[in-house]
Amino acid sequence: MVSELEKKLKLYGFNNLTKTLSFNIYDVCYAKSAREQNEYIEYIDEQYNSDRLTQILRNVTEIIGAHILNISKQDYDPQGASVNILIAECELINEEIDCTCNQGIFRQLECQTIHAHLDKSHVTVHTYPENHPAKDISTFRVDIDVSTCGQISPLNALNYLISSFDSDIITIDYRVRGFTRDLQGKKFFIDHNIKSIQDYIDKETLNRYDAIDINVFQSNTFHTKMLIKEIDIQNYLFNQDAEELSLKKQLVIKERLRKEMIEIYNGMNIYQEES
Repeated sequence: MVSELEKKLKLYGFNNLTKTLSFNIYDVCYAKSAREQNEYIEYIDEQYNSDRLTQILRNVTEIIGAHILNISKQDYDPQGASVNILIAECELINEEIDCTCNQGIFRQLECQTIHAHLDKSHVTVHTYPENHPAKDISTFRVDIDVSTCGQISPLNALNYLISSFDSDIITIDYRVRGFTRDLQGKKFFIDHNIKSIQDYIDKETLNRYDAIDINVFQSNTFHTKMLIKEIDIQNYLFNQDAEELSLKKQLVIKERLRKEMIEIYNGMNIYQEES
């Protein structure tokens, strides 16, 4: 009989599959007056400045098993921040890595940092605080992109990213591009099983959201949208106490928050503007 080890396919050269995770969240807040709106933006800028964002991305690179090569960060005036981290998969030679997917099992025999691949290996974050003087809802958006090449997968950092932010709406895109070959030259367009991004999210977290998938399996493209189910009004008031508001006022605020979330979630204007 042929042993399982002998059945394993050896990968020819470097695993150059590119795996990209785009993680986007919105935090929504009720801030009625211009002063409250400005204070909310200042609070967000302080809480999510480039130093804190850098630490979050450092933790992401550690979780996925990548190595930091370079960090670039910037705080913006009047608000917002961005961080870019250049990463490499690993610096080890002759390390055997078994990888199971629905097309076979690979053994990767060589893994090394190659400058030509660095433009595919990076972690970036951008923040976008937003409000409008005519609206009493302010929002904070975070865009994070984790792009890797080779064996490591950015999906491993998904639960950490969700827990790092107060997320009312989450949109996640994951795509595997390119192909790699076995020793006989057969192409492999993905090196792991995946049916849904939701499979990589903690069940307790998923239970807090309504979630839908839009997946294109033929192109190894996966998309998940998540919308928070419950609105605890106190968590959405900035420098206000819910107990000081009448029940009617609380219901009005909840309705405005929910409408704002639904429009962001669907990516379109649904409700008529209130006069």
